[in-house]
Amino acid sequence: MKIRANGIDIEVEDTHPGSDAPARPAVLLIMGLGMQLVAWPPQLVQALVDAGYRVIRHDNRDVGLSHRFEALGKPNLIWQGVKLRMGLTPRAPYSLSDMAADSLGVLDTLGVEQAHVVGASMGGMIAQRVALMAPQRTLSLTSIMSTSGAKGLPPPRPEVVRALLKRPADHRPQAVVDHYVKLFKVIGSPAFPTPEAELRERILKGAERGFYPVGTMRQMLAIMADITRAAQLARVRAPTLVVHGKADPLVPYACGEDTARRIAGAKMLGIEGMGHDLPPGVVDQLLAALLPHLKSADPRAPA
Repeated sequence: MKIRANGIDIEVEDTHPGSDAPARPAVLLIMGLGMQLVAWPPQLVQALVDAGYRVIRHDNRDVGLSHRFEALGKPNLIWQGVKLRMGLTPRAPYSLSDMAADSLGVLDTLGVEQAHVVGASMGGMIAQRVALMAPQRTLSLTSIMSTSGAKGLPPPRPEVVRALLKRPADHRPQAVVDHYVKLFKVIGSPAFPTPEAELRERILKGAERGFYPVGTMRQMLAIMADITRAAQLARVRAPTLVVHGKADPLVPYACGEDTARRIAGAKMLGIEGMGHDLPPGVVDQLLAALLPHLKSADPRAPA
């Protein structure tokens, strides 16, 4: 469903929008760079629902069915990257804090006062921003395969950078699917490979629903410009779980370790053989840590 939040139209999926919603603690799931709400594994969503939670997902701005900032134009990522390496702050059309305000706006519109905030990759960065902006509304924080953004952390592996710099041959669904299958094979979990047919089906679903690569570029620039978050993470007071793959070639494991180190009392879960995705075997291990984390953080947690 489409809602108005933080002054823009945002596409939302809410598992319990009806009368029993107030009885269920809310879990807000925030997806990563260029990814849509449908990228959250159904296995994860259903497990949370079965455990008694109200699960809220949304398309971030500039992706999927949410508002597209077409008037902001196509950013020059190469030039902004040069500025970053020179020690200058890139100029972004909007910030991760703006995207965190979108997430809080979703909760406002749905009448949710507090939520467990769970983010993956860029969504983990946005979730960290939510915890900083609205500590009284953040029951717990879970940062998955994400980073603090601190200087000096290891970069993606060279083969990942090469895969990221490539583009689909054109915007036909088949060309988009071919491109992203190659990318996800590079960044995926070596110990938990996803069958190609399943991968193709999932990517095609997203491509047909809302393929908008220029929006992804603007989101990338927001990540590049968010240079102060690492120093601010010491202010996070929400009970925090950091989950990271030990075989992540895109956001190396040290990035997750650094995030956990900067947040007082944060728990760290490293998953052997996990890359930068959420296949079923990874979701099983994630849930084994996530469900107790949510329950311990909220006295109203389901029985």
